[in-house]
Amino acid sequence: MEYDREGPQLPTARGPVSRAVGAHLLGTGPLPSPEAVAAAPAYGDDLQLALYQCYELHYRGFAGVSPDLEWDPGLLEVRAALERRFLAALRADTPVHDSVADAVGALLVEPLHGEGVSHFLRDEGELWQLREYAAQRSLYHLKEADPHAWVLPRLWGRSKAAMAAVEFDEYGGGRADRVHARLFADLMSDLDLDTTYGAHLDAASAECLATVNMMSLFGLHRSLRGALVGHFAAVEITSSPGSRRLAEAMRRTGAGPAAEHFYDEHVEADAVHEQIVRHEVIDGLLEQEPGLAADVVFGIDATGHLEERFGDRLLADWRAGRSSLRTPLPALRRARGESSHIS
Repeated sequence: MEYDREGPQLPTARGPVSRAVGAHLLGTGPLPSPEAVAAAPAYGDDLQLALYQCYELHYRGFAGVSPDLEWDPGLLEVRAALERRFLAALRADTPVHDSVADAVGALLVEPLHGEGVSHFLRDEGELWQLREYAAQRSLYHLKEADPHAWVLPRLWGRSKAAMAAVEFDEYGGGRADRVHARLFADLMSDLDLDTTYGAHLDAASAECLATVNMMSLFGLHRSLRGALVGHFAAVEITSSPGSRRLAEAMRRTGAGPAAEHFYDEHVEADAVHEQIVRHEVIDGLLEQEPGLAADVVFGIDATGHLEERFGDRLLADWRAGRSSLRTPLPALRRARGESSHIS
């Protein structure tokens, strides 16, 4: 059997389900029982890490794990059970708008006195908090746009063409040095963080894992293509103002030019993407499949629900003066203004 030699290390287990999934991937133990899966809290560390491990086989896999396990029938059965619990929780807990117009309209309204994470980091965030934020977000940003690419074969016509155009921008417009995942790695270097793919998985909270797992859940299921489009719309519509605040936070703390550039790039690019997603991706999809409107709304609002949970966790920890991470980051090895490149 062939094994991946590259790729991140398997993460440390957070409970019986993630431990059993990890053992199965290494060939050292059985898969978790249905009873163990049923007992795991839907938003908890154990279930979310187990689901993340299953999904990661569709991206870069793990060192020492056979790529053939991507389609292992037993593992797919466990993944489906984990997904059912996660999706049921999302549907039960997400307050949804009455229409796509209402859901999109809410995204377009910037609160007069914002209290979210980007507002906090802009106004009073310290460098250690920016580093923690970047470390957790690296679970997505080092594969930025990849979960959304799964939806392309599931679309056609206007929505497919527009989605592909936005994805092309996310992948640097054909230039490797402008791929957004590369730009985020440069940001991490400015913040003296390990840029290795998957390096911060053990440190990330369950709330962070859930935001990434939702993208994979929506992207890997054709039946959830409307929800993926809704999720993508929520990200693109809210990205530009949020990125502006984060760019200001990077400048205020002297994080470095690459750290500033990542968010400056998103201010400009996502202002354009917002228009494309609203008028071509969503409208094109619903013109062909009007029955997916409720799924688009669910995708928009579920994104807001999980981002709010993640933001609440970050702010609760930071305002209490404690780390938001499960494992600590290494201390900064340089003064501000010096260059740092991590291999």
